[in-house]
Amino acid sequence: MQDYDLVIIGGGLVGGSLACGLSGSGLRIAVVEATTPAHPSTGAAPPPAQYDERVIALSLGSQRIFVGMGLWPTLADASEPIRRVHVSDRGHYGFAHLDAADEGVEALGYVTPARAIGLAIESCLTQAAGVELLRPARLGGLRIQQQYADLEVAVDGVSRLLRARLLVAADGGDSAVRQRLKLGVHDRPYGYSAIISTVTPAEPRPGVAYERFTDSGPLAMLPMTGGRWSVVWTAQERDVPGILGLDDTAFQVALQQRFGARLGRLERPGRRIAYPLRLTLAKQITRPRVALVGNAAHTLHPVAGQGFNLGLRDVAELADLLVEAQVTGRDPGGPAVLNAYRERRRSDQRKVALATDTLARLFVNPFPPVRAARDLGMLALDICPSARHALARRFMGLHGRLPRLARGLPVSG
Repeated sequence: MQDYDLVIIGGGLVGGSLACGLSGSGLRIAVVEATTPAHPSTGAAPPPAQYDERVIALSLGSQRIFVGMGLWPTLADASEPIRRVHVSDRGHYGFAHLDAADEGVEALGYVTPARAIGLAIESCLTQAAGVELLRPARLGGLRIQQQYADLEVAVDGVSRLLRARLLVAADGGDSAVRQRLKLGVHDRPYGYSAIISTVTPAEPRPGVAYERFTDSGPLAMLPMTGGRWSVVWTAQERDVPGILGLDDTAFQVALQQRFGARLGRLERPGRRIAYPLRLTLAKQITRPRVALVGNAAHTLHPVAGQGFNLGLRDVAELADLLVEAQVTGRDPGGPAVLNAYRERRRSDQRKVALATDTLARLFVNPFPPVRAARDLGMLALDICPSARHALARRFMGLHGRLPRLARGLPVSG
């Protein structure tokens, strides 16, 4: 039996970030990750970026969290700043904008390839002080006791017994830990899917991100390095096979019709993939000896790009509490830590889930009075600086009390 202060199930972008943030804190940490390393430590260089790679829109608060973890220097060159966001209602008069200059910041956020984030986290975990990375590994047995969580983990096919004072579930929207512990969820499928691709516009506007609401849902265009834009096209599930079946030319025409000419002709469409959209909220994000973070706690509609950012704020808050417990000699999996984590994260998680759900539903409602009200609301937002500022601060992840990582500071030292 190996003893740890903390065992994290899931070493992906959220679980791996938590372990990186706690490196050197004095906590004994194990990360249980099912996948094999993307680039084994053979000295081989990582492959070049793919044209149609998946990206993540990091809020400014998330960028600061990566600064606090020491990861941002390796991510900066691959990241495109978002200096302006343009929001519009296709075929109607409603529009609004957010501008970094108005907020007194260099950028509202950054568009970063998920691949780059994953490689930075993998590199961190291989040298993180106090962190043992177990991969490929899968959770077998799990027993929650009063003082510990006992786990049986198969590491590369070999069974190992672990004991942790706190178990963190960071294993995604279909969290095996959450299901095994019978932690209920509020689950609502939208009946829509997000189609992801990449294009190169003929008339690029560097630093400008677009959120265009259409009759089938939002269409986001996110600036990337190299003059590329990432496409997130929301479509009804019945229409998805037809869109995915289009050849490059037909897809380009359909996308151009839906987005418009703000970036000129959209060229070189990349590979298209789709995933169904749903809202999933765990009814409990803690129970004795257990905490949920990231998609294990909440899976959101991608409108406004808040899902991963919300998960990183879970990480920052929990890391603060765990380091404080370590310094003061308190139990990292005890009621004081878990109750504080639950209370500090409850409001943010619920408000962001409500906001994204409302936007996703409001802008596909064809009822004329609803359409008129939402367009007037967008115009009012655009001409009201205080309202724009409040909205920008929330979507930048800079509202309210900020834990150390969200201020760009390491959690220990």
